[in-house]
Amino acid sequence: MATRIKPASTATPRLSVVVLVYNEAESIAPLHEELVAVLESMDVTYEVVYVDDGSRDGSTERLAQLTLNDPHIRVVSFRRNFGQTAAVQAGIDNARGEILVFMDGDMQNDPHDIPRLLQSIDAGYDVVSGWRKDRQDEASRVLPSRLANWIIARVTGVPLHDFGCTLKAYHRDVIRDVKLYGEMHRFIPVYASWVGARIVELPVNHRSRAFGQSKYSLSRTSRVLLDLMTVKLLGSYSTKPIYFFGFAAFGLWALAFVFAAIVIIQKLLPPHPFAHNNPLLLLAVFLGIVGVQFILMGLLAELSIRTYHESQGKATYVVREVMEMAPAAAHKAATNGRPSVRARS
Repeated sequence: MATRIKPASTATPRLSVVVLVYNEAESIAPLHEELVAVLESMDVTYEVVYVDDGSRDGSTERLAQLTLNDPHIRVVSFRRNFGQTAAVQAGIDNARGEILVFMDGDMQNDPHDIPRLLQSIDAGYDVVSGWRKDRQDEASRVLPSRLANWIIARVTGVPLHDFGCTLKAYHRDVIRDVKLYGEMHRFIPVYASWVGARIVELPVNHRSRAFGQSKYSLSRTSRVLLDLMTVKLLGSYSTKPIYFFGFAAFGLWALAFVFAAIVIIQKLLPPHPFAHNNPLLLLAVFLGIVGVQFILMGLLAELSIRTYHESQGKATYVVREVMEMAPAAAHKAATNGRPSVRARS
């Protein structure tokens, strides 16, 4: 039996479900029917934003048909395939809801998990990350993924089991200013943690693929590791790059000092095979010069970072909220003879 769709509200919806689609023509109709049935059963205003990542199998046309029958649907269609990270960014840019839920269009994510994600958001969390605890994929995908997730969790300090699961819910405040590049869509919880987001992981249902083919390839692993290096550097040293380059320089200088000391000791002791032509001397000089270059690179990075923040008026902190006494209450307190606190700019 077809689900009866409520008329869309003209107000900004509370929930935006962003569905990422790339060559999933066979999945679109059953996924949409199941998704709408779940959303209509919830007491929440919603919209569904389909991001078509340059499909060439007829998915674009099928999504266009959905917009003719359902006022809750919006479709963002790319001219060509730009990749999952670009699709996620487009979802962030085009969704209007207070809460954003992302899911794949291959029907492996279960729409029935959405109410549970929202319950966690309502409980005070800013990010609810899905965990495909019982993942229905081939071992050739699961094992590298587990290793990558373990490495990401240790390097970033965000203790999640499944960074690659698309099914996640975000409060708009923590991803509003996120700009994604490369394969960094899986690091959104890390970005959110930088601004102090409250993050929780929720086991979700993961279904076997019923239609189409997986777009996963092992070549992603190397790209993810390179992006992880970028994320770590940006997260730990984005406002103090001199620390990264400076600590590296100190390490090089320490090695240079040790090698130089060895050379001097060998020179002073009884005849040594390398007393007059010691390669450690050249290595010590080389490390000392590289250390100086690292310091100069750190200073240049400091200039770049300060120019970036000061030229665009970007703060180096993020404010969750500002609390102060309401004007009416402040006036009442003043008239009752109580001292009042006046805000200073």
